[in-house]
Amino acid sequence: MQNNHWKSFLAPYNQAVDELKIKLKGIRSQYELQHSHSPIEFVTGRVKPIASILDKAKRKGILMENLEKDMQDIAGIRMMCQFVDDIRVVVNMLKSRNDLEIIEERDYITSKKESGYRSYHVVASYPVQTITGEKKILVEIQIRTLSMNFWATIEHSINYKYSGNIPDDIKIRLKRAAEAAYSLDEEMSQIRGEIQEAQVIFSMKTDKKHT
Repeated sequence: MQNNHWKSFLAPYNQAVDELKIKLKGIRSQYELQHSHSPIEFVTGRVKPIASILDKAKRKGILMENLEKDMQDIAGIRMMCQFVDDIRVVVNMLKSRNDLEIIEERDYITSKKESGYRSYHVVASYPVQTITGEKKILVEIQIRTLSMNFWATIEHSINYKYSGNIPDDIKIRLKRAAEAAYSLDEEMSQIRGEIQEAQVIFSMKTDKKHT
């Protein structure tokens, strides 16, 4: 694929990521206006770099003409939550939207990966409006807690450094760290009520200062 072809191919994916980031960040703003706990802490998004697309296509045996249907994470959205229980709330929220069609779900929280990775993945079909009409784009949405995200970010960097062949001693340490991160989530869940009450009070005081 030539550079111009790549730009044309990835344009609707960029559009889907930009639109979904705005829409999903808007949900958090609505909760803040009501001074209530938002299940969404923050939202990020990206379109997979061309080199990563080519690398994954090679590893998975995906033909270039089948990228649109066989590679589900060219467009990626990541939604961070404060508490594990918020993840289910966010998943149900996504399912109730009329601008998304959920294609697949993968629960790596109930069934963590061998590496220790935890996250909830949703693959959705999202329609973008182009000059040639509507185009449905596959988007992978990852929902995880802040501590899960911290661990996954570190693990991704180490995995990249060792080209997927992480030494056994580091694998063991990463698994321990994953369990520590999950223990932190469980501890925070135990005092969830106190945390949320404190955040609401802080939010109201901040609003008063700006009025």
